[in-house]
Amino acid sequence: MTDLPVTIRRFRSDDMDAMLRFSRALPEHDLLFLSRDLKHRKVIEAWSEAVEDGFIDSFVAEDGDAIVATCALVRDPLGWSTHVGEVRQLVSPELRGQGVGRRLLDEMFVAAQQRELKKLVAQMTPDQRGAIQLFEESGFRGEALLKDHVMDRQGQLHDLAILSLDVAQIAARHEAFGLGGA
Repeated sequence: MTDLPVTIRRFRSDDMDAMLRFSRALPEHDLLFLSRDLKHRKVIEAWSEAVEDGFIDSFVAEDGDAIVATCALVRDPLGWSTHVGEVRQLVSPELRGQGVGRRLLDEMFVAAQQRELKKLVAQMTPDQRGAIQLFEESGFRGEALLKDHVMDRQGQLHDLAILSLDVAQIAARHEAFGLGGA
């Protein structure tokens, strides 16, 4: 993997405008797997509050002062699945396939171990082949396919693929390769 001119760091509350610019520049289809539309300021504000409250661990990749990718580990510490984290990742089309997504996913693995999560899940539409390949190469496996689960702005229905990963697999792989973590 080549060294990319991006910096990976935690999301901060002063990133809201940059995050809005990033999400509004993404193809509409990239946002279908998210439960909320990141093109709205109120959604980014709620995300920022959830980060501050400790319900979300969020990282960004930036090139200069522009966000070019993001990854979030979303948890519900008040629900029945406190042991599960949902990984949500978005990468600018220009940077896909260059290792940015993998670097962000590695940050999520470390955060999942620190949060003592047992399972990670990720959702995407089945036609997002590059994202599915990245997650499968990282150990995720298909767990469910929800037919016609999301609807785009034009009213077209899309399937939603759900992949999952046992966090213990991450820890074992990181330990085997000396990557650190928990």
